[in-house]
Amino acid sequence: MSEYVTRGTIAVDPALAEFIETEVLAPLERDEDDFWRGFVALLEAFVPRNRALLAKRENLQAQIDDWHRERRGQPHDATTYRAFLEDIGYLVPEPGDFSIGTRNVDPEIATMAGPQLVVPVLNARFLLNAANARWGSLYDALYGTDALDTPPARPGGYDEVRGAKVVAAAKALLDAAVPLGDGNWAELTGEPVLADPNQRCGAIGAGWLFEHNGLRIEVRRDPASPIGQSDPAGISDVVLEAALTTIVDLEDSVAAVDAADKLAGYRNWLGVIRGDLTDSFEKAGRTVTRALAEDVGYADLHGNARSLSGRSLLFVRNVGHLMTNPAMRLADGSDIPEGIMDAVVTAAIGAQDLAGLGRYRNSKAGSIYIVKPKQHGPEECTFTNDLFDAVENLLGLPRHAIKVGVMDEERRTSANLAACIHAVKDRIVFINTGFLDRTGDEIHTAMQAGPMLRKGAMKTAPWLTAYEARNVAIGLRHGLSGRAQIGKGMWAAPDRMAEMMAQKMAHLEAGANTAWVPSPTAATLHAMHYHRLNVFQRQKQLGAAPGLDTLLTIPLAAGENWSGAEIRDELDNNCQGLLGYVVRWIDAGVGCSKVPDIHDVGLMEDRATLRISSQHLANWLLHGVISEAQVMDSLRRMAAKVDAQNAGDPAYVPLTGNEGGPAFQAARELILMGVEQPSGYTEPLLHQWRARAKAQAG
Repeated sequence: MSEYVTRGTIAVDPALAEFIETEVLAPLERDEDDFWRGFVALLEAFVPRNRALLAKRENLQAQIDDWHRERRGQPHDATTYRAFLEDIGYLVPEPGDFSIGTRNVDPEIATMAGPQLVVPVLNARFLLNAANARWGSLYDALYGTDALDTPPARPGGYDEVRGAKVVAAAKALLDAAVPLGDGNWAELTGEPVLADPNQRCGAIGAGWLFEHNGLRIEVRRDPASPIGQSDPAGISDVVLEAALTTIVDLEDSVAAVDAADKLAGYRNWLGVIRGDLTDSFEKAGRTVTRALAEDVGYADLHGNARSLSGRSLLFVRNVGHLMTNPAMRLADGSDIPEGIMDAVVTAAIGAQDLAGLGRYRNSKAGSIYIVKPKQHGPEECTFTNDLFDAVENLLGLPRHAIKVGVMDEERRTSANLAACIHAVKDRIVFINTGFLDRTGDEIHTAMQAGPMLRKGAMKTAPWLTAYEARNVAIGLRHGLSGRAQIGKGMWAAPDRMAEMMAQKMAHLEAGANTAWVPSPTAATLHAMHYHRLNVFQRQKQLGAAPGLDTLLTIPLAAGENWSGAEIRDELDNNCQGLLGYVVRWIDAGVGCSKVPDIHDVGLMEDRATLRISSQHLANWLLHGVISEAQVMDSLRRMAAKVDAQNAGDPAYVPLTGNEGGPAFQAARELILMGVEQPSGYTEPLLHQWRARAKAQAG
């Protein structure tokens, strides 16, 4: 361990230790020796518990595997199955009636409804774009995408016909959200007189500021501008309050396998909290430097100067309980549990915001918002709650200053969701569903039961419908409305905004007061949905949760008789997506990007995509639907397709002819060794092969 420095009984990467001591603790005026002593004590208390929880996961899975093996080929008995899950402790008793007690929550989370971004912490440019996506030009979003169901603007000049459609669509939104007392916005020539004067908030320059469904709308006026010149009221743009919140992600969308990676992530998180993060890049032949947006100043109806946040409210997503990281090593020589390290370091950085040390305030309510993914059941949520208690004690923070968002993406959490919420009831600010990870765990949990449905058919399976509806209904039953977010998952196709506009309204109708979008432009467009429906009113109309037995329905492909072409299509689809993602993760360290699918449609993909694809193929391989020879044949053919899709990247290393390389080997093992991976997670193999690729690159 000569490359480490010693802090108490733990060894720490020297650059990370210096960062923590000089950039995180020193501004807080915290004694570093006292901090490290406390950190060591925290590790001594929580590392054994962490390991025991992971062992329990494996024990439960082994019992479930044995149960399915013994009954393979027999009709599934839902009653017996549920009783078995209760007997082994997979299902726990409901906690009874309760309401969450979370306090000091910012309105962007508690009482407002709007889009949410998820952004990889390692990409400073993307991080700044996301943080600045609180406000977005509706004119730009409509003009530059297919949201109006027409192709984007032709390059090389302004398309007046398209521009007219954009203006008409924006003013139609104003007519619905901020109706005039007489006439409509297309006919307006002077000052607007609203049907409801209470919607007017004030003025921004020569323009007007309004509010509808808790969201602000700025109508900009610039009669001298090219757009304003042609408008009867001089309106040059409509700017929507868009991404109310952003999740800064240390987990599924990043490739962080060592101390250097973690330090880069922590430094970017500190930069947005401190307010001094910048990024410079070349655009159109000149250097552009991006920084965090200033607050939006306006004059209220009495002429008094006011301001609104110019930035999205930030969560930080830590990793789950599974992985360790060599950035720190324990007294026994083992790597530190990464989730514990994340909790301490990201909260310590967040403490600078609570102390008012940054240029801006992230949370005006005095909270640090941490999303915790991939927890299995209430016992693991209790562990997180206790860990956050200990971190608050270590950092001298008030109790429950650290808030938690619980990702409902593991089957044992879904089946025990009320108990999971109860375990963190005084700090919970968020629950969210995730189709890809949740399906991956659905497959892995029942891996031995038989072959599963095709991936496309999973979207209409009974368990998935129950999962999405139960997440909302259980959250509402326990008091999350008006106090926390109930969220829905990602729209993955950033170039298909017309489809997003047609489909994502369903998330609001289901009762979600936030939903994930893949870009700031998508956030601006999705904000339109929140003007069309008042989510909090919709939540009051929703009924009870579907029954647990429906949720526990296993998506087996009983009675399916797929043709050879159908099997090959499913195999190729999974292998192409898997290779396209893995090659960037392993070779370039890119954890999230727009990856072309088998039809060359760009999809924003992260590790959740990889989990479902690898587990699906592992399941079909286990049950003889496909053979290892077929898998290898598909991988080789799809490698050629992925190579062609990346032909324009000069740094890309082709997969074809490089089957011994880390990327191809990782993809192969994710399928062939998928059954034995813990909970079907891809991280252990990805980290192993990425570390090897970094070592080879020097």
